[in-house]
Amino acid sequence: PLEMSAKKPVPFLRQVISVTKKVHRDPRFDDLSGEYKPEIFMKTYGFLGSIKKQEKEMIQKQLKKCRNMEQKEKLQQLLNRMTQQEQAQQKQQKLRDRELSLKRQQRELAKQGKKPFFLKKSEKQKLELAEKYAELKWSGKLESFLNKKRKRNAIKDKRHLPSQKDL
Repeated sequence: PLEMSAKKPVPFLRQVISVTKKVHRDPRFDDLSGEYKPEIFMKTYGFLGSIKKQEKEMIQKQLKKCRNMEQKEKLQQLLNRMTQQEQAQQKQQKLRDRELSLKRQQRELAKQGKKPFFLKKSEKQKLELAEKYAELKWSGKLESFLNKKRKRNAIKDKRHLPSQKDL
């Protein structure tokens, strides 16, 4: 808008120049950005893993040096979050690798002339659970995991039982 003198009254019909509004695009939901493919994403942004590792080491060093309890707590929370993100990313990568290996097997069977067989979601979950148990057994944490699971189930069962007050 034009600068006007404060001493003169503003005219009733003033000329206003309209400003074109910027259109904001969110690349997650926009078709112009293409579709998301995790393999391509991991290849393109693979370097971020090394940067995150450096940041994690830096935070661990700061945590050792830190004397302020509030600051120390914040750093510990940040470190925990980073480790959880890293574990989740590894879990996703394992899932993708497993799916890719299944697809490769199906392609090989199709090349041999056999009919392709696709696993149901429930069967995939069973395979995943079996792999988890095998990994726990290998690491020696299977017994503690099963004990925790038993306790959780016992608590759930107690909730469904009628209480003494109801009798």
